[in-house]
Amino acid sequence: MAEEGQVIGVHTVDAWKQHLEKGNENKKLIVVDFTASWCGPCRFIAPILAEIAKKLPEVTFLKVDVDELKTVAEEWGVEAMPTFLFLKEGKLVDKVVGAKKEELQLTISKHATTAAA
Repeated sequence: MAEEGQVIGVHTVDAWKQHLEKGNENKKLIVVDFTASWCGPCRFIAPILAEIAKKLPEVTFLKVDVDELKTVAEEWGVEAMPTFLFLKEGKLVDKVVGAKKEELQLTISKHATTAAA
């Protein structure tokens, strides 16, 4: 299953549901990167997200390709790439749209600290 300290690619709806259920149980913050192979900004931000993931094993980082899991992207209202959703216990607590490194780091920090409290 999931490795701590890395971004986990989610390739099936079943895997997506399993990660959400696990997040509900362990109450960890889940950061989901909705991406696409053809998206330039997504390729720019991916290594930055990977670096953040290494430093925060208490946060679960998932990557969803919107072309691969269209239904999941539609279900969560993802319209632009990259979109980062912040989930706690199955609920959306925040969102960052675009490859905005500083905003992404700040939002992760904000929610990661409240997850640990």
